[in-house]
Parts: sequence; C-alpha cells; structure tokens
Amino acid sequence: MIRGNLLVKGAEMVLPSRVVSGDLRVKNGIITKVATHGGLEAQDGETVVAGEGLTLMAGSIDPQVHFREPGQPEKETIGSGSRAAAAGGVTSFLDMPNNKPAATSLAAMQAKLDSSAATAVTNYGFFIGATPTNIADLQEAVGTPDAPSPTDGICGIKVFMGSSTGDLLVHQQEHLENIFANTGGIIAVHAEDEDRLNARWPEFKDRTDIAAHAEWRDYECAMIATKRATALAKEFNHKLHVLHLTTGVEADWLAQNKGDLVTTEVCPQHLTFDDEDVARIGTRLKMNPPIRYAQDRDTLWRRLKDGTIDCIATDHAPHTLENKALGFPTANSGMPGVETSLPLMLTHAQDGKCSVSDVARWMCEGPAQVYGMKNKGRLEEGYDGDLVLVDLERSHTIQDSDTWTTVGWSPLAGMELTGFPQLTVVAGIPVHGRAVGGSLRGEPFCEPGEAGTPLKF
Repeated sequence: MIRGNLLVKGAEMVLPSRVVSGDLRVKNGIITKVATHGGLEAQDGETVVAGEGLTLMAGSIDPQVHFREPGQPEKETIGSGSRAAAAGGVTSFLDMPNNKPAATSLAAMQAKLDSSAATAVTNYGFFIGATPTNIADLQEAVGTPDAPSPTDGICGIKVFMGSSTGDLLVHQQEHLENIFANTGGIIAVHAEDEDRLNARWPEFKDRTDIAAHAEWRDYECAMIATKRATALAKEFNHKLHVLHLTTGVEADWLAQNKGDLVTTEVCPQHLTFDDEDVARIGTRLKMNPPIRYAQDRDTLWRRLKDGTIDCIATDHAPHTLENKALGFPTANSGMPGVETSLPLMLTHAQDGKCSVSDVARWMCEGPAQVYGMKNKGRLEEGYDGDLVLVDLERSHTIQDSDTWTTVGWSPLAGMELTGFPQLTVVAGIPVHGRAVGGSLRGEPFCEPGEAGTPLKF
C-alpha cells in the first residue's frame, strides 16, 4: 500500500451542501474525487476502506487545547494529546502557550513545532503567548499590521485578560492597546476581567462549595472583558477571536455587536452541562470560565445555530485526578475533552438538538474558516485528505479507562455516547481505529511522527 492513497467506499458522506452516499478517493494525501452514488474502482497501492453503514466527515479540528508541553508531562504531552485527538476523530489541533515555561518567543514556538514533527499523529498549530513586554517576539512570529507574516504552525496570539491556569496575564489597557495596535494575525482572548476577579475574591475565598466558582467568575466579569476586547479590535482594525463563550448575555450582545472582525467559539461542555451537573459531579467540571446555568446553555445553543458563534472548541485542559480530588477551591480548573468532543456533539445530533451537517459545520469547517486554515475542514476535491468515519448506529457508555489522555479520565464518564470514530485518517494515512465489537479505546495505526504536518494559515 502507498501511504496517503486511500479509497472509502459506500459511506454516507457529509458534504458542504448535503449528505449523500458515495465513494471518496485520497491520492498523495489530497482528496481527488468525491463520487456521489459511488462507482469508484480500487487502484493499485490504494488502501480500501468499507464505509457501508458509516458516516464520513472531514476530520474534526479542535482550535483550543492545552497539551501541557513543555513542563507538565504528568498531565499531557504533544504526543499523548495528539494521540487522544486522533482517537476522537480530531485531525488538527491548535495548542495554547500557558506552559512551564510559557511559550512567548519564536524559539519556544519552534521547540513545540519540532516536538510535534517527532511525536504527533495529527496536524498541529500553536498560539504564541502575549505578555506586557514581548511585542518584538509577537511580531517575529506573526508580523505587524502593515506586514503580516504568518508562519506555518503558528496560528495567532493568545491573550489572557483574566488569570486562569499559568502565569500569562495581560490586563492593563496600555499593554492591550500596544498588542492590538502593533501585531498582525489573529488575537484570541480569554475574556474575564482581572480587576473584577480580584475585587470579588475576598467575598468567595472561604467558600468550599463549587457553586461559588460560577458566582465569583460571574456574567459581568465575562461581559466587561468581551466588550473591552471587541472595542480594541474595532479601534485598531484587528481580527479578534473570543475563546470559550459561556454566558447567554455575552452571546446575545455579540449577536448585535461582533461585526466582521470578531469571531467566537463555544465548548461542548457548556452546551451539555449546567450548575446542577456541577453540583452533582463536582470539581471534574471546574473550569475557567465556569459552566453556568440552564438559561446560558440554552442561549449558547440558539446563538450557535444562528451563526453568532462560529465554531466549537474543547479547551482540553487535563489535570490529574489527584489534583481534582482536592476539592473546591484548591483543585485546578480544566478538564480533558479532545477525544470525546465529536461523539458528544454527534450524540446531541442523534438526540435532535442539531444535525450531523451542523456538527460538521461547527467542528470541521468553522475552525478552518476562523483561522484561515488552508485546504481543511471539508470533503471537497482539492482539500486535504483528513477524514473520520463515525458509527451513528451504535452507542457506548464511556468510562475513564477508555481514554488516551495521560491523566486517564473524562468528565463524561458514565455517559452513553453515539458516534465514536471507527477510523481517523490524516492526509490519507489511517492513524487510529476501532473494530466492531472491539475495545472502545481502539488502537493506533501509525507511529509517532508518521502523520501530521504544521497547519498553514
């Protein structure tokens, strides 16, 4: 068999405009033929995949993960995170810079790119972290407004407007203005207001009930930062992406005010859980910004469907179960999610919350459009052969032991999900699979570094 040459026969193909049965050919890593109603014959050296009874989608793209490299291999590495992504049908990821040490220079970016080339099995891209003083480093990575210079594998700048996990923080107005005024590319923000967080903390610091988390990091904390970032984007004509939207009031405000410069995303957990789930499950669901209330979840769904929210990301942020067992407020914020996001959203589709085409638009095409990824996110001739075959006919109850993430647990443990990937393909190369009746965890089909390339923007 020739690596990168693959033929899928008889699958239900989720195309940009419709779902139709047919065949799809990948040659030298590129989709060369989408044959509605089938009829393609196998060629010499081609891996042939039987797609009957399965649904074929473009590979999912996760535009916000924390793979913890360098500095915290007990939580995740690029290699382990990429492997978990592949198991979940994610063929491309964008990784965040709040590492130890933080990735705030081009040299740090190159180290992560080099590690990915050696250990990843999916496509990869990275944010460079902003600090109050590293404008020159940001410009070296992404250029200036007058001379943008995108670098393969570097997707943009990450700004933490409120403190979360790690030591990156930019919240003074002069520093934010400097970044928006003098850099190219896209700025992605964690939008929580640091001053309000600090002012409100004394009121909550002695609480040990996890409900205090969402009360402390409240609607106003999010709204202040989102309005501030949007105003900066418009003042300096700079593309902005608001990460992990959590509140209905933000989503409603953005529906009227985002304009052409601003995009945003939502996480599957904020479409699935509410405060009652947090009270029941506990610190496994502790994250920043927090999981909120039923009315927020319902508004996020509405704004996702009407196009206000552009895409879905997981904010995969693994911590050890030992840390999570420390309880509130000591346990770190964050949870794994990269390998369960697609089955979770497909389960919502099976339950009637959306369609499979919606999921493809939000998880495949949407992230590619937001970040300008070349040739990603669609089953279309000329696009890269990143594919996932999912089974929408069988449901499985996921357990912690079914996961590939280094921390070995899932916030969805005990939930019945539909739509687990049976085969994940990167540029025509099978990288992960599940056999009918086999382990839900599945098995890897390639070695570290055998598949995946830096994303182009």
